[in-house]
Amino acid sequence: MTVSRTVELEGHIIDSGTMGHCFGVVMDMGGEFEVEEFEVGRHKHAETYCRMRVLAETESDLRAILHELNQQGATVADPRDATLEAAPEDGVVPVDFYSTTNHPTFVRVDGEWVEVEDVEMDCALVVENAGEERPRVYTKVLNAIEEGDLVVTGETGIRVEPPERPRNGSGSFGFMQGGVSSERPSASLIEEIADEMREVRENDGNVLVVCGPAIVHSGGRDALAELVRAGYIDALSAGNGFAVHDLERDLYGTSLGVDTESLEHPRKGHKHHIYTISEIARLGGIEEAVDEGVVDDGVMYECVRNDVPYVLAGSIRDDGPLPDTITDSIEAQNAIREQAQEADIVLMLATLLHSVAVGNCLPSTTKTVCVDINPATVTQLLDRGSAQAIGMVTDIGTFIPMLAEELLE
Repeated sequence: MTVSRTVELEGHIIDSGTMGHCFGVVMDMGGEFEVEEFEVGRHKHAETYCRMRVLAETESDLRAILHELNQQGATVADPRDATLEAAPEDGVVPVDFYSTTNHPTFVRVDGEWVEVEDVEMDCALVVENAGEERPRVYTKVLNAIEEGDLVVTGETGIRVEPPERPRNGSGSFGFMQGGVSSERPSASLIEEIADEMREVRENDGNVLVVCGPAIVHSGGRDALAELVRAGYIDALSAGNGFAVHDLERDLYGTSLGVDTESLEHPRKGHKHHIYTISEIARLGGIEEAVDEGVVDDGVMYECVRNDVPYVLAGSIRDDGPLPDTITDSIEAQNAIREQAQEADIVLMLATLLHSVAVGNCLPSTTKTVCVDINPATVTQLLDRGSAQAIGMVTDIGTFIPMLAEELLE
């Protein structure tokens, strides 16, 4: 081994598994490590400190190892300021740019650690006002990079702080606490979720709900509308399909052509969703349909009546779509990003694609609940990096009424 750097780990790194994981990363990537200092916390709230020398065959191998260690919260000892390089043109980042995690991150600028604004995974870090009294560091998606932006490159001068599990060991809301289980007691977990939503409401926080069409198909629509009307939902993110079927239920009593109460298929029921899109387009949009009295019930109706902002992000599969649906994917991403950055708790309800889209924009400090009848949906969200999410495998048509009953009783 010809090159080396010293890194430091601090916190509850033993019981969280961080230290063992870091050791494994070094060995799996062909490196070696030498522990130079190790101080174990001797009670539950005491932190552990580890200083180790990481060795590799080449500089490129060492950089790769340090990158992986950085994602786990390891910091290069005796740090220097972050390396900054100007973007060569719009939409192009420098080679070896630093790709962000969704954890709280700090960048060393002019000898001071500056907290990164609007933390989000898979972005670049841009520094403004370097050399001035108050420098800024914030995330920027690659397509938004502008020529001349000062972009952080390499691993030097970057500190990541992954959230740790709660020290009291209680509750499901904690980093990597929840996991996924179809055997978890639903009532007790729903009670926890309701308590969190009450606390957010009492503190003037923000609850974002991410909705899939199955909410309407399975009979959870009315309960969700009640939660919007009662002020427990502050923003809604969904696709064209959710809004169409919610409006179809109001206009025709069906969802995807099926009566959700009798489960009968009325004549021409399969055309109801496209008729709905036509009616809303003729009126100019959802808000106009509510103002005209054509739409007088449902989730979208309550959003309009209670000034709850919504983002409908389109896809290549959409019929119509509705006039309110954002069909430009970059524009839709930016709208979702604004919602996500304001949220204190996010409920992801029966939608894989929109859950992943919103999850990609969330910092790991945002409490997240993902509910779906398919365990693969919840697992995929966690696997993609949203380790702060708790997963609940259950029928959405059962979950939402139970949550509404808990909150509105």
